[in-house]
Amino acid sequence: MAYNTGRIFGTAKTGTRIMVTLPTEAAEDNGILIRDLVAAGMDCARINCAHDSQELWGTMISYIRRAEQETGNHCKVYMDLAGPKVRIESVLLRYGEARVMPGEQIFLVSGPISVYPEEYKGNIVISCSIPEAFEHMEAGQPVLIDDGKIRAIVEKVTPEGAYLTITYTKPLGGKIKNEKSLNFPQTPMKLSPLTDKDKDDLDFVVQYADAIGYSFVKSAADVSLLQGELQKRCGKAYRQIALVAKIENQEAVDNLPEIIVQAASKQPLGIMIARGDLAVEVGYRRLAELQEEIMWICEAAHVPVIWATQVLENLVKKGLPSRAEITDAAMGERAECVMLNKGPYIVEAVTALTNILLRMEQHQHKKTSQLRALHIAQNMFENGKL
Repeated sequence: MAYNTGRIFGTAKTGTRIMVTLPTEAAEDNGILIRDLVAAGMDCARINCAHDSQELWGTMISYIRRAEQETGNHCKVYMDLAGPKVRIESVLLRYGEARVMPGEQIFLVSGPISVYPEEYKGNIVISCSIPEAFEHMEAGQPVLIDDGKIRAIVEKVTPEGAYLTITYTKPLGGKIKNEKSLNFPQTPMKLSPLTDKDKDDLDFVVQYADAIGYSFVKSAADVSLLQGELQKRCGKAYRQIALVAKIENQEAVDNLPEIIVQAASKQPLGIMIARGDLAVEVGYRRLAELQEEIMWICEAAHVPVIWATQVLENLVKKGLPSRAEITDAAMGERAECVMLNKGPYIVEAVTALTNILLRMEQHQHKKTSQLRALHIAQNMFENGKL
């Protein structure tokens, strides 16, 4: 496992690595944020290709390389392909505001936002960025909006689209906004995980990335598709670029062994447990179980795991962690890498996570207890109570 982890994250450091998602501001402050992150313990910088531009990505990468020289620490560049993320493309308000409560109805159009049934009397009409969502849509299927913060069910499908009835929101309701995510966990969709944008981005990514994140991968065939695109651009040298398969839905979990075999037989492979999308797709009640199963399979296959989504979320965004997320971060030591998302207190979060992981490594390696001498017992002995 240590060998395969080193192939992705480098060998300058042992133990669990730290990955950080870079915000746009990281390209606009003359490299100050990136330098602080590298100095604090960031081992891998994540650039999300769903945001910003190639020019900004290039600036970030130049700052990363400069920070390595200034701090003496090493930092890998990980670039996430955007993939076919399904989002609300536009919102039409017929009257009132874009807030919904359970029991209310909205309409999801299959074409232009202005084309909806004449008999529809509701306030909100939304359109979807992926028309393929309608190919197998049926009444009774759930629809999740904004990462599940708003939930609905398909009441009826018409030529113009689908009537959705809201089944869950926060107590004061939920607001429907452009660009928020749409999930159809029980609606089969045959989408290529590589979009035209991804292929354009690959021309840049293969020049600079140490590792490539593959969003919405579901099968070995999906892995083969990306490897083919990499080979077109790099020849056999693509085998030196690490691939990180992001496990975001039930189909990817079911096909994980085949995904591992196809990917790891050709190039360095890591698996990211994308807990946000995975929880939305399979339900939060099953997340912990599936997370464990993924980690067991990857440990058996000697494939490094990245523990991602909402790690130290309150600390990153508000400057003070919840008690529960400290425990969650500590459990991340069982993975080879822990990913933090962007926020105003991200440097403080990296510093705290570095400390947490160092302490936990003395107690546990993966799922094996280290049986280190306990501070509680040592204090009692030193104070003559034992």
